[in-house]
Amino acid sequence: MPRYALKIEYDGKPFSGWQRQKDVPSVQGAIENALAKLETRDHTIGAAGRTDAGVHGLAQVAHCDMDKPWNPFRLSEALNYHLKPAPVAIVACAQVAEDWHARFSAMERQYLFRLVVRRAPLVLETGKVWQIGQTLDGAAMQDGANRLLGRHDFTTFRSTICQADSPVRTLDELRVEQINRPDGAQEFRFHVRARSFLHNQVRSFVGTLERVGAGAWSADDVTAALEARARAACGPVCPPQGLYLAGVGYPDDPFA
Repeated sequence: MPRYALKIEYDGKPFSGWQRQKDVPSVQGAIENALAKLETRDHTIGAAGRTDAGVHGLAQVAHCDMDKPWNPFRLSEALNYHLKPAPVAIVACAQVAEDWHARFSAMERQYLFRLVVRRAPLVLETGKVWQIGQTLDGAAMQDGANRLLGRHDFTTFRSTICQADSPVRTLDELRVEQINRPDGAQEFRFHVRARSFLHNQVRSFVGTLERVGAGAWSADDVTAALEARARAACGPVCPPQGLYLAGVGYPDDPFA
């Protein structure tokens, strides 16, 4: 069966997450339903990552198997037609080898988290960022972030319902970018990169680093939390709406 890689953008707000679930809307379910309009049967797609409810996708990657050959452009156009009005778009499509897998062929995942400091409500970005009112120290947050880089046991920073066999992961990047916005607000963008992540790991990082930026924690407190290897030592877990799956890396980019 011909296999196709799909690069997907979506607004996570109306969904209960990426993964198909019974009786609730999911991104996976929306795409599989659209595929069934093209070839009438049950479809199951594989994906590079499973985002939680309210988490967005800038460049999620999935793969689908079709009964007949499709021109990749025509396939993406047909899927986008049948996905309407759901806030999901196929932004790129490419035919790949039949043993290529969106999850298992991936070498890294990249996440972006957006945090905005502004007192007035963010009318145009509701559900797209985490908004707080107090000023944050970006340099202090970066100092705290640096304590998390490398290979560690991240038990402190993973959900208690995480199903991963091991809490050990290698964090390749955790960079805090500060942006002065035209509206006078401060925006902090957390760029996070690793081969794989634990459940709630990025949101646990950002919630903890926000405490550092607010002056409630120090960088040494971040180190102590990491070394505690205990979920109770984690800072607050931030809300999902500022989190985006920003990219997936492969040895050979199927969309290049």
